[in-house]
Amino acid sequence: VITDYDYVFSENGLVAHKDGKLIGTQSLKTYLGDDQLKEFINFTLHYIADLDIPIKRGTFIEFRSGMINVSPIGRNCSQEERDDFEKYDKVHNVRPKMVSMLREKFAHLNLTFSIGGQISFDVFPHGWDKTYCLRYLDEFKEIHFFGDKTYKV
Repeated sequence: VITDYDYVFSENGLVAHKDGKLIGTQSLKTYLGDDQLKEFINFTLHYIADLDIPIKRGTFIEFRSGMINVSPIGRNCSQEERDDFEKYDKVHNVRPKMVSMLREKFAHLNLTFSIGGQISFDVFPHGWDKTYCLRYLDEFKEIHFFGDKTYKV
């Protein structure tokens, strides 16, 4: 795929290829360092452990190259449990409350919290969103982005 297109961006644009060659890469581990990552992950896991929600399933934190995905219910839930949590969250604001707490606690890390989909939210440094790839695309006047349920908190 990398050689099929002029530009290929993966990991939310943090890994960039032009004409099949790597032209840029960035990682959350390098940006934050292991100590700050561990502090964030430990605090988040403690917060989830203390959450009183109807069910919890597993894989609450998924570490990716450019972001951390946090799911209070756990990514291992069934589709029915996912649908039920989405309804529960709309009433009880589990994710917005959690994001508010994390945003305050970790303000010094300059992180963005993006609630999307039914069961989780993404955490990444400011500017590491889908617009990150624009730094490589100065020659284009118009660029279109496509997505589904991502919105600001």
